[in-house]
Amino acid sequence: MGYRIAVVGATGNVGREMLAILAEREFPVDEVFAIASSRSIGREVSFGDATLKCQDLEQFDFARCDFALLSAGGEIAKKWAPKIAKSGALVIDNSSAWRYDADVPLIVPEVNAAAVEGFTKKNIIANPNCSTAQLVVALKPLHDLAQIKRVVVATYQSVSGAGKDAMDELWTQTRGIFVTDPPEPQIFTKQIAFNVIPHIDTFMEDGTTREEWKMVAETKKIMDKNIKLTATCVRVPVFVGHAEAVNIEFAKPITVDEAREAMREAPGLLVVDKHEDGGYVTPVECVGDFATYVSRIREDSTVEHGLNLWVVSDNLRKGAALNTVQIAETVINRKLLAPAA
Repeated sequence: MGYRIAVVGATGNVGREMLAILAEREFPVDEVFAIASSRSIGREVSFGDATLKCQDLEQFDFARCDFALLSAGGEIAKKWAPKIAKSGALVIDNSSAWRYDADVPLIVPEVNAAAVEGFTKKNIIANPNCSTAQLVVALKPLHDLAQIKRVVVATYQSVSGAGKDAMDELWTQTRGIFVTDPPEPQIFTKQIAFNVIPHIDTFMEDGTTREEWKMVAETKKIMDKNIKLTATCVRVPVFVGHAEAVNIEFAKPITVDEAREAMREAPGLLVVDKHEDGGYVTPVECVGDFATYVSRIREDSTVEHGLNLWVVSDNLRKGAALNTVQIAETVINRKLLAPAA
């Protein structure tokens, strides 16, 4: 007997990826429901070779489902996740609404799978921020090996992290520049085509942005509250795929070879680290892939035990949809939820 799954936000970038990944990974489903707002009722989305028609969030009976995978934004998640959870469906939410709730596990299966058992408190599991997800997958084997003290990370985040309208804005501005149409920022605060913007999400009182704060808070919750982390998050004119330049200071000695071997053995990671032209992975090359890639592994001689890494992943997959599906798989593999009769 298979599971019944509702994908809420099925017409968005991440919702469509969730449906694609459920099919690709042959998730044990009996039935999949595409759920969206009332304005999208009847719109068609793909699930493998099948076509699903979107149903109305306001009218759908979630008691029919075992899992509800949410990718519809924080406000909808705040309102609907408790209602759906109360109906009996296990909610896995991709927004930031529940990540910092002490009674809601924040899960990256390669890093803290055992914490998934805490979902019984609210019947909700949170998916981390896209930039955090790929970072902690890379940090986990290194922390196990030599205990991370401090991380300094600069992100290079694609526009798809801001949604379909942001992707459209990059495309429109890029095309417009070639025909001398002046770029008009609407989604972003400044021109994004042929530019980089050191600003993602809202500014906080201390001058950091909320995106940067998320990386700090989530890394501590997922991995280790004692890790010190500082981030600078930058939006770049790339459609899909986030990259991160990561500097790590360790409590114990660690060599480049030891780090490389540990990451090669770790789940979810692929190491491509040739010290030659092209011997590294870029965002364009990781699109559509499940893995988080690590390149440019090298010593940082400015601290006693330091390394530098380059980390790249498809943000719509590992940063969102894939991680959500992997959480559901973890619940099933640990025999924490059986299909309803």
